[in-house]
This record gives sequence, structure tokens and C-alpha cells, in this order.
Amino acid sequence: MYALTHCLLYTGNRELKGHALIVEGSKILDIVPEERLGQDFQTLDCQGYGVAPGFIDLQLNGCGGVMFNDAIAAETLDVMHRTNLKSGTTSFLPTLITTSDEAMQTAIEVVQTYRQSHADSVLGLHLEGPYLNPKRKGIHDGRYVRQPEAEMVSAIAKAGPDVVKLVTLAPEQTPLEQIRQLTAAGILVSAGHTDATFEEAMAGFDAGVQMVTHLFNAMSPWQGREPGMVGATFSRGNVYAGIIVDGHHVHFASVRLAQKILRDKLVLVTDATPPVGTQMESFTIGGQEVFYQNGKCVSAEGTLGGSALTMIEAVANCVRHVGISLGEALRMATLNPARAIGCDDRLGLLAPSYRANLVLFNTEFAVMGVMDQGHLHAFSPHLAAAGKAMPVNTL
Repeated sequence: MYALTHCLLYTGNRELKGHALIVEGSKILDIVPEERLGQDFQTLDCQGYGVAPGFIDLQLNGCGGVMFNDAIAAETLDVMHRTNLKSGTTSFLPTLITTSDEAMQTAIEVVQTYRQSHADSVLGLHLEGPYLNPKRKGIHDGRYVRQPEAEMVSAIAKAGPDVVKLVTLAPEQTPLEQIRQLTAAGILVSAGHTDATFEEAMAGFDAGVQMVTHLFNAMSPWQGREPGMVGATFSRGNVYAGIIVDGHHVHFASVRLAQKILRDKLVLVTDATPPVGTQMESFTIGGQEVFYQNGKCVSAEGTLGGSALTMIEAVANCVRHVGISLGEALRMATLNPARAIGCDDRLGLLAPSYRANLVLFNTEFAVMGVMDQGHLHAFSPHLAAAGKAMPVNTL
């Protein structure tokens, strides 16, 4: 048992100074005023750093030089998790984009096995596709974009939300009864890569769609005579929306508008790809070569191919360029995604009995350390020295 002191705690509900966060094993034991700690209590002096719940990324294609589609294996998930920790993300949904039924079945099996020992690192699988609208497929491989088949939809539903947490599909391409089938199984259904009209989008929401994937991108836009998927999303107060705040996918003014309308339903996602955490200059996605240049991932034809964004960068962009408060930006990366996928009973807050998944950052939004289920990974010499009497890991 030990306590984090001399820090600014962003609990998800309030901001606390002069308080200590007590960790016991893999869980948060309590938050108490620092003066209540005994003199012999083991402490970690955080040098005034901000401390927030570990980030939760609901859309992560790859990072650290790997892509889940390219190597559907536990080793890939290990690399993704280690890379994530360096930028404050402690939990994620590995995202499998449009591919074959065989690859989808393999991903289901890999995630099911992996979660038996890493349940709070990998929270489940995100299947982005293949039931998309070809007009809005983006970088996805058009050879595999297809209509849903009853057998595969049933297999996804049977896997259930402990394995398949999120499915992105185009509601106008998917029979409503199949949306209801997935929803009834407890799987979060998200509308994405869709050219739905306003009416088709609303019908999808009525059938059980509860989220939209990378708001504004690869979907029918909000126009005066046709509100499209974006307008439908804004008109429903109970629909979550992921958004990529890298300055390339969505104009910062559009992010600001979306946050004003959707409030606690807006969720930061990275849509990250292999260059994150590496010096890679190109990679393959959807059968196309994508080039990483000036912070942007784009194909030779000019199509965006995911991002090289980290969650701490998304939070920083929200504060610096969008004008969102730091507390709210942190909730968009922690509590909001936890609520969206129903794991806010143990993740997304700093509170007693919650997992000791934490990110420590300075005023320049540099991650100084991260705690993964009570294990501290120190990225600053001070934290490494201050934590010498407790378990400190290197990545």
C-alpha cells in the first residue's frame, strides 16, 4: 500500500489539490487529505503532476510498428499495450478493419483467450466493418466490403460483449433485425462508413445503434436539405460519438460544436496505426500503402488512412485548439468511453475500488508516468527515483 502525493487529482467528477490517492495492489483504496497520512506511510511525490484515470481508446488499429489486421495474435496485442502505456492509455479495443470472415473468427478467438489474463487492458474487440457502404469505405479494402450474412452475424452475437465489445456498420446496408440481434446480445453497435439519409440513420438508432464511429469522417454530412448521419447524431441525445482530434480528420471548430451539442456523449479516439511510437514512414492498410508525413497518414490518392495520434495529444489538442477545459477533455478520454462500453463500474474514475490505472502528466502534456493495475511505469528520472521502494517497471 502506498499513496501518490503532491499532485492534482482529476477524479472524473472533481479536481482535488492537497489530497493523496492511496493504492493497494491493483486497486485504488481511497482518496484522503494528505494531512491524514501517517509520517511512516509510504508515498510517491508526484511533483505537482496532474493525475487522471488511464485513458481508454475504443478505436486502435495498431501502434508500435504493428497492425492488428496484419498479425492477429497475442503478441500484437502485447506490443500495442506497451506502446499505449507510454502515452497514458491503459485500456483499449483492438480494432479489426474490413476483412474476411476467417480473419474475423481468428480475431474473436485471440481476443477471447487474451482477455482471460488481460481483461482490463484489452476490453474487447472492435470490428470496424465489413458491413459498410462502399461509397464511404475510405481506406478499407473494397474487396471485403459486403452485405452481412446471417451465419457470421450470429457468430458475432454468440461471442457476446465480453469478446466483441463494438461493431461498426452502415445501418442502411444492414437489415434492422440484425442490428437488433447484435444489440440484444449486449454488443454496442456503432454507425460508421455510412451514407445513410437522416431517416435511415434514425431508423438505425431506433433499432439499437447507440454510437457513431469517427464523427464527421466517412459518413453522410449535415446539410441544409439533408441532415444525414451527422445531423441525426446531433438530434439524438443518447448517442455516443467517437471523434479524432488530430487537426487533420476534423476541423477544431467542428470539434467545438460537437462537444457543445453532445457533451458527455463525445468520446476521444485515436484511430491510430503502426507509426505511433516508431519512426515508420509508410505502412499498408486496406491493401494500400499509406505514408506518414507531417503527422498525417495518407495514401497516394489522398485518402486518410487512420492516424498517428496518441490520446494525450488528443487531450492536449482539445485544450489548446478547441477550448475545452482540461477536466472535460480528460473525461472524453476516460469516463465517457468507459460509460459507452459499460465498464464505468471499474474504469474511468479515480475512486475507491476502481482499478489503479492512472496517467501522470505535466503542464506541457508530457506523460511522466503511468500506472497499470498498480504497477508504476516511470518515464521521468524523478518518478523513477521516488518510486524506488515500490514496483517500478520499464517498457
